[in-house]
Parts: sequence; structure tokens; C-alpha cells
Amino acid sequence: MNLDLSLDFLRVCEQAAIACAQTMGQGDRHNSDRVAVEAMRDELDSVPIDGTIVIGEGERDKAPMLYIGEKVGMANKAQSGDAYPSIDIAVDPLEGTNLCATGEPNAIAVLAASTGGGLLHAPDIYMEKLIVGPSSKDVVDLDASVKDNLQAIAKSLGRVVSDLVVIVLDRPRHEQLIAEIRATGARIKLIGDGDLSAGISAAIVGSGVHAVMGTGGAPEGVITAAAMRCLNGDIFARLVVEKPEHEERCRAMGITDFKKIYRSSDLASGDQIIFAATGVTDGTLMKGVRFFGDGTRTTSVVMQTHPHQVRFIDSIHVNPSENLQLRF
Repeated sequence: MNLDLSLDFLRVCEQAAIACAQTMGQGDRHNSDRVAVEAMRDELDSVPIDGTIVIGEGERDKAPMLYIGEKVGMANKAQSGDAYPSIDIAVDPLEGTNLCATGEPNAIAVLAASTGGGLLHAPDIYMEKLIVGPSSKDVVDLDASVKDNLQAIAKSLGRVVSDLVVIVLDRPRHEQLIAEIRATGARIKLIGDGDLSAGISAAIVGSGVHAVMGTGGAPEGVITAAAMRCLNGDIFARLVVEKPEHEERCRAMGITDFKKIYRSSDLASGDQIIFAATGVTDGTLMKGVRFFGDGTRTTSVVMQTHPHQVRFIDSIHVNPSENLQLRF
């Protein structure tokens, strides 16, 4: 990926976010998903790549999707002899469809990209996850007890356990986990959706989040891993393989070790990683899309490993033939 595509992928996320933000609060999650997917697909086809979707969106919920194996980018429309870099892409055009449909915080449009073969082809099943920031990534273990991990995180940060905030998806399957966290004295932030944006916040100093624990989607885990590669945080993860059909999905993706503990370098192994996300609704890290008379304002984050940098970008998209008046 010698060509710097970070701003191209930023544009893709911005357009997906703008499209679905127009449906915010209307209560139709499938329509929100649909317009985000369509906008992301259209914009991806303007990027100078020979792109392949390796993690698509919406299979579990039978929502509109950029499907696994779909080809995107200008190579689709290239004339004979035109050459473009081969890029693997993981997408979630609208992470937090329920959040967008109900107008709640932390819905985002997100994309991760790597040179070919650099993103794990994760099956659409659940995954155990432990996500921490740079200071804690060498002191935790997915198989350690909740108490031991939280004590190790607190020590690495020069804090006590009662200072810590742990994000957990509010699901019945996490009742025991929640009880164990509370027993240590740590504080919990329960979320209804959006474990991807939660994972990113765990790796950013000053976000007020120190870890993410629990079980969530494996495809989202791969996208989170791409962000961790850029942020120097880490994700510890293991696929939840409980049924024969889960094994079949894993084997179809080339995965045969069902007990393997993955880290970010396993899930997002590419030499060059780009991660981009745009806020749809207001969130911990980014503001949501704001519409006004002469344009639209978006807030995004773009990260990459080469050059290794993280950029927060505030953009105003001016409507054609309008005289821009800046609004803050």
C-alpha cells in the first residue's frame, strides 16, 4: 500500500455516516443500514484500488450488506492494462444500527484496510474479548480471572482497581462477568451496542475507559484489532465455537484451531493498516453528523501504521452553489 489511501477511506466513511445520519431517530434500523451500505459501496468504487471485502456487514441480522468477497474500487471499472493495489477491506457501514435508529450515542461508520492477506477472515460468530490500552497490554491474559486482570491493569496505570472503568455489553450472557467486575470494586459502563467504538476508547488516554470485557461479534473484533495496531493497544480474543455450524463457518474461513487466543497482530497482521471512522451520532470520541443550511459537518478519526499516526479530522462538506458560513 505504497499509495497513501487514508484520506480516500476517510471520504468513504464520511459519506456513509452522512447518508445514515439522515435517518437518525426514525426507528427504522434496516433503512439506516441500507443507506449506509449503499453510500459506502458507491464511494469505495471511486478509490484507486483493487479491493476485496473480507469482512462484510449485516450477515447475522440479514441486513443489507457489502458481502464477503465483493470486489470494490476503481479496478472494477478499469480499462485493460490499468493496475491498482490489491487491498483487503473490513467494513461496518453503520456500527450501532439500533443506536442510529433511536438517536443514541456512539453510532459510527467504520472501515479498516490492509495489504492483501492482512486481515483475518473471521466467521460471523461470537468472540471472547479483552481490550486494553498500551500500558496494560503486556500484563493481562484472556484466561486469567477478572480480579487478576483488573489488578494488573490498575497496577500498570498506577491506580487502584476502584479507579477503573470497564465497558461491558448489556447482555444476559454477561451477568456473571458483571458480578465479578463489581466484586473487585471496579466501575462498569454498560452499553447496549457499539463494542467497536468502546474498544477504541479503551486504548486512548483520557477517554475514561480502561478496558473492555465480554463476548461480541468476531468481525467487529478484527476491525478493533486494526485500530489497536495503530493505537498500540491490544485485543485478546478467542472464537466462541459451540455448535457444529460454528465449526463449519470457521473451517470455511480456513480456521482449524478453535482454542487459539488471538491478539491484534494475529487479527490484523498486515504490514500497512489503515483505520477510518466517522461519527454518526455524538459519541465519546467523535461528534455526530450535523446538518445546516449550507453544508454538513462531520468528525472522524483516521489512523495508520505507515506512517504511524492518528488524526482527528473535522470536516465541513459544502453544498453546491452555497455560500459557506462556518459554524462551531
